[in-house]
Amino acid sequence: MHYFPIMAKNIAVIGTGYVGLVSSVGLSDFGNYVTGVDVNESIVESLNRGVPTIYELGVDDYLKRNLESGRLKFTTDIDRAIQAADIVFLAVGTPQSKSGEADLSQVESVVQSIAANLNGFKVVVCKSTVPVGTNRWVKQRLIELTGNSADGPDPAFAVVSNPEFLREGKAVQDFFHPDRLVLGYEHDKAREYMEDVYRALNLIHVPMVWCGLETAELIKYASNAFLATKITFINQMATLAEAAGADIHTIAHSMGMDGRISPKFLHPGPGYGGSCFPKDTHALVSTGEAYGVDMSLVREVITANEELKLLVVDRLLKMAGGEGSLKGKVVAVLGLAFKAETDDIRESPSITIVRRLLDEGATVQAHDPEAIENFKALFGDEVRYFAHEFEAIDGADAVVIATEWNEYRNLDLKRAKTVMRGRLIMDARNVLEPEKAREFGFEYKGVGR
Repeated sequence: MHYFPIMAKNIAVIGTGYVGLVSSVGLSDFGNYVTGVDVNESIVESLNRGVPTIYELGVDDYLKRNLESGRLKFTTDIDRAIQAADIVFLAVGTPQSKSGEADLSQVESVVQSIAANLNGFKVVVCKSTVPVGTNRWVKQRLIELTGNSADGPDPAFAVVSNPEFLREGKAVQDFFHPDRLVLGYEHDKAREYMEDVYRALNLIHVPMVWCGLETAELIKYASNAFLATKITFINQMATLAEAAGADIHTIAHSMGMDGRISPKFLHPGPGYGGSCFPKDTHALVSTGEAYGVDMSLVREVITANEELKLLVVDRLLKMAGGEGSLKGKVVAVLGLAFKAETDDIRESPSITIVRRLLDEGATVQAHDPEAIENFKALFGDEVRYFAHEFEAIDGADAVVIATEWNEYRNLDLKRAKTVMRGRLIMDARNVLEPEKAREFGFEYKGVGR
């Protein structure tokens, strides 16, 4: 079902990565006319043919539909796209620098392009995750570069902070049915434009949080840091549950019954990864330092999360007989993406797990439904890759389940027993039933069980 705004807006989305592509197809499906911009010609050509350049459920359908409608197109011509736009969305990368701060060089480049093509009033919307103060800096930088004002009854432009809260694997669902929409603004004209853009969400009563620029920026970081803290907490509790002989699943389930806590993000595993939590927690610590505020809790979460990734191999070593017991052994790693339903390996626990296994002298045989090519780019021929999970576990002395893909939940243990050489299963996602695994003669180890 399409919802058309009262006044369809011409929108340029700069950057066609994960956030940019999902935003482009979503905004065009709302009835706006969207031009996605990327410097990579092959990406633009692929998207204009209706072929997504990221793996995300539902994106291909929305991409094709809106290309066919004429509401969506892609280009490398950033100048023309900005000139034709009422609203410019910044969806470029802000990767973590060596210092832990966000690298804003791509944001700076886009701001310069906007200044050079400011041929009428435009709303500049920062969708990228940026440190506190960035949107105000964008405003001041545009004033410096153009000599125009962003205030008063007739501003030359307005800046809006509109952070994204898209979960990889659920991004399309999250875009069309978000828990809330955060919009930091300072000029009423910007609010009018954004109300038009997101009229479809207003019609289905999505809460809209209108606030200042800095508040919007901090909402994003606070949300991700809190979720990262929750994940790290339940993982540390899982380690304690193992030591004490308790069941972390019963503990987590009981905790989740408390309305103040909720059951979400209380699933033990090998630690968090992906493009958001690692980068945003580091950035929040750096922001605290810049403002003279000690974000000690978040700093400890970062440290603890890295230690949790290493615990997976520590558990396997203990099962295999101690230090050095994996040398010359074959270990099958099932799951390379940082979570299921994505091909993203950024900060994936599997990276730490595989590196540690290789350091221990093991041969790694890997499988993932979507992330193999991305993993190959990182590890090359250090790892053996297989198109089917049973090819990966063939001849293996041990199996590590590192990502919660559904096909691993239903792993045929009878067949696995016939093709494996050993009998060790380290289930870092608790997707198998321990009793069933042991019935088939496996030595099984989960997390917090």
